[in-house]
Amino acid sequence: MLSERYDKKVLKLPRLGLPMARYTCLFTVEVPVNNLQHLLIEILESCNLDIIYDTGDYMMAREVPGHVSFSKLVTVEVLIDKSVAAEREIRLNFVIKNEELPLHLDNHCHQMYELVSRAVAENRHWQLIEAVAG
Repeated sequence: MLSERYDKKVLKLPRLGLPMARYTCLFTVEVPVNNLQHLLIEILESCNLDIIYDTGDYMMAREVPGHVSFSKLVTVEVLIDKSVAAEREIRLNFVIKNEELPLHLDNHCHQMYELVSRAVAENRHWQLIEAVAG
C-alpha cells in the first residue's frame, strides 16, 4: 500500500531535465558602442552560428544544423552590459550550451566554447580588457 502511494507521488512530480553541457565566460572590451552589434554578429557567424534573436542588449545564436546531431547543436547567448563606468567599455557575458551530456571534457559544446572564446578574445576590431572563464 505504501509503495503504491509512493509511486503515484513520484509520477506526479515535475519531470526534471537531464544535465546539459554549459560553459560561461565574461569579456570586457573597449569598442565604440555603435560598432558592437555588427562585430558580434560577424564573430558569431564566423563560428558557424546563425543569429536567431537580437534585442540590442541580448543576442542568441544557434549552430547551423547539418554537422552534428540535434542534441549537440550549440546555442550561444550573449548579454551585453553597456553600464560599465568607462564610456567605451562593454561587458559581454556569454553562455554556450547544448543538450549534450558533458561526459568527456572535450565534448562538442566545449569545442564550440573554445572557438567562440578565441574569436572574441582575438578580434582585431576591439581592445580586450578582461576575460574571465566560468
